[in-house]
Amino acid sequence: MLFLILHCLTAFKNLEQNEVLVGLLFLIFPFLPASNLFFSVGFVVAERILYMPSMGYCILFVHGLNKLYSWLNRCGTTTLMMSTLLLLLLFSCKTVKQNEIWLSRESLFRSGVETLPHNAKVHYNYANFLKDQGRNEEAIYHYKTALKLYPHHASALNNLGTLTKDRTEAKEYYKKALQLNPQHNRALFNLGNLLKSQGKKDEAIIFLRDSIKFGPEFADAYSSLASLLAEQELFQKAEEVYQAGIKNCPESSDLHNNYGVFLVDTGTPESAIYHYQQAIQLSPHHHVAMVNLGRLYRSLGENKEAEEWYKRALDITQTAEILSPLGALYYNTGRYEEALQIYREAAALQPSAKEIQLALAQVLAMMGQTEEAEKMTNHIVSEEAGCLECYRLLSAIYSKQEHYPKALEAIDKALQLKPKDPKVISELFFTKGNQLREQNFLDKAFESYQVAVQLNPEQAQAWMNMGGIEHIKVAKSISFT
Repeated sequence: MLFLILHCLTAFKNLEQNEVLVGLLFLIFPFLPASNLFFSVGFVVAERILYMPSMGYCILFVHGLNKLYSWLNRCGTTTLMMSTLLLLLLFSCKTVKQNEIWLSRESLFRSGVETLPHNAKVHYNYANFLKDQGRNEEAIYHYKTALKLYPHHASALNNLGTLTKDRTEAKEYYKKALQLNPQHNRALFNLGNLLKSQGKKDEAIIFLRDSIKFGPEFADAYSSLASLLAEQELFQKAEEVYQAGIKNCPESSDLHNNYGVFLVDTGTPESAIYHYQQAIQLSPHHHVAMVNLGRLYRSLGENKEAEEWYKRALDITQTAEILSPLGALYYNTGRYEEALQIYREAAALQPSAKEIQLALAQVLAMMGQTEEAEKMTNHIVSEEAGCLECYRLLSAIYSKQEHYPKALEAIDKALQLKPKDPKVISELFFTKGNQLREQNFLDKAFESYQVAVQLNPEQAQAWMNMGGIEHIKVAKSISFT
């Protein structure tokens, strides 16, 4: 090798050999930007940096081999060839071994940690991979290792904060990250969201605005700030934030989807349709936007379009969150068999979801399968005694079974829960009046209807039933006279 270097210098000086010049150029110049000789770079020396320099090395190696071959005798050339073949075999084995590292991202990052255990960058990269995989405990270990090796790593502090369950501790990590880099838009965003969750909305707005200021292409910051402004009923400002976000982040499907939700909530559903469709166009697998679009069409009474979008979402992923609104559509349009099938699928995916179990019981009750519906509803009540809708459903089931005393008992239990909404209380007293009327307790039924209309004067059926009771009383009094 020493002989090859000396020969290269001589040949380069005399410009006798073009291949020496080309080899040196390939060897030296591509490596200079990553060498840290002229300026500091933010990455470790890796195989990707050595691809072109290795071409220069091969050119020089072959050049030197050719020179040696021309100077040696026959015995020497045979030895040289055998040595060269042996070297190629060893390099081939090394290449095959090294290729195992490139089989997956994890093996690649893990190799970096094993090769450079004292390098903060490789620990940070591996921690990011582990975080993406949901392996949070391992990620926390490598973030902390990176910070031990390089305490000024702002991004490691920020990411560590996102994995920390203790909010106070997470807040400290974000603040330390911002002390190191006051313009770290992700740390500003995370601290803003944390303050938002703590009810410190004014402070949260400041941090979220700064996050947008220092990261104008960070779409999540626009969505978070706009939703916070909307919560404070600052709808015009929220609108401006969404518009700015879409202008700066036109390719963000989530931002279009969130803006669509905002437009629906503020009473402009027609405009929301465009943004939901835009979200789906940008991300054809955006099933959340598809479900939102289905719900919007459902609210507009366009059931066919709603069903189509629910089904498109289900083609992407089978989740209870998508099945439930489709089941509700079928139930509300009288397609009980299809609703039953959909809710059974949803219940199989989330057997602990009480809302789905209750919806399934409602469909069963509507289809006359009251025994199964009763059993399911009682099971929910046994786990959650404060389930108001469960008692209402039980009352309806018992009424269908003509067990009116049990139906009345169920309504009384619902009233004992003391719901706060006057309309809900009105509905309960209306139902109680119906059960009492079925048992011919007309005076008590009349009293229940009176309470119902006092709470909700627009309860037309209660007024009609009161009139009916008065009519019966008058008829009875006439018959007695």
